[in-house]
Amino acid sequence: MRQPSARADRLPHTESDARGLRHAELIGWWQAERRDLPWRRTRDPWLVLVSEVMLQQTQVERALPYFEAFAERWPTPAQCAAAELADVLAAWQGLGYPRRARNLWRTATFITERHGGGVPADLDDLLALPGVGPYTARAVQAFAFGIDTGVVDTNVGRILARWMGRRLSPREAQRTADELVPAGESWAWNQAMMDLGAQVCTKRDPSCGRCPAQPWCAWGNMVLGSEPSGQLDPADGSAGVSTRQAPFEGSDRQARGRLLAALSDGPLPTERAAAEMGLEHDEARARRLVAELIGEDLVSAAGSQLRLG
Repeated sequence: MRQPSARADRLPHTESDARGLRHAELIGWWQAERRDLPWRRTRDPWLVLVSEVMLQQTQVERALPYFEAFAERWPTPAQCAAAELADVLAAWQGLGYPRRARNLWRTATFITERHGGGVPADLDDLLALPGVGPYTARAVQAFAFGIDTGVVDTNVGRILARWMGRRLSPREAQRTADELVPAGESWAWNQAMMDLGAQVCTKRDPSCGRCPAQPWCAWGNMVLGSEPSGQLDPADGSAGVSTRQAPFEGSDRQARGRLLAALSDGPLPTERAAAEMGLEHDEARARRLVAELIGEDLVSAAGSQLRLG
């Protein structure tokens, strides 16, 4: 049986001590292990927003080339707003969830028309942007404007539940995340939390023995003091923690994506939609998906042809 780490002897005696320990241990670890990502090299609010939208339900490695290409082509909201939606959707192909591209284009237009071309810093103003939810809004506040707020993505949500040793409600998770942010260090702290979840406190194989947060992690100390397989993960079902997605193969998402990819090369006759989606033998399903795409402004119909946007 493994025993708790010797670092557990350094558990804090007061809440002030606890905050100081958490800050020193986590930031110290992060300074040595931080990931070098292109969106971390800018505080430009628009580019931060672009990166956060791309990273929704998408792995970092997959988003990297898309972010760099998007930032070069449309480096400001005004430039994105001036583009054709079809061009933005075409540039997004392969990244998945094309509604994000449409919402980003709409957001660029909203910012240009109502905020003078500058991304707002106020939480309510950010939440009013198309497709921007609580996580994305707070990420822009922290990473672009340095506002002291907790950013709860799936990695951070998992960490918080494990630290507390129980599932958290959305309100509890956000409040806890906010309370943990060291004054004036929101950018570094939130980046450190995300890297900890991505590199150490992972979903399937957490490395509790080398985690800088182990001394104050309720679940980590239980795992190190017993057989890990016997410890239920409090992160399962906790606020902010993503759940397993339905299989992609054979899904509506796959069929829709196939049609959008085909339309990226130019308009197509409506009658070819089913074949492009791999639904030659299910015309009713193909018609339903085409109607959905048109209703979402991802596809338009002109006469007997379909086109992007």
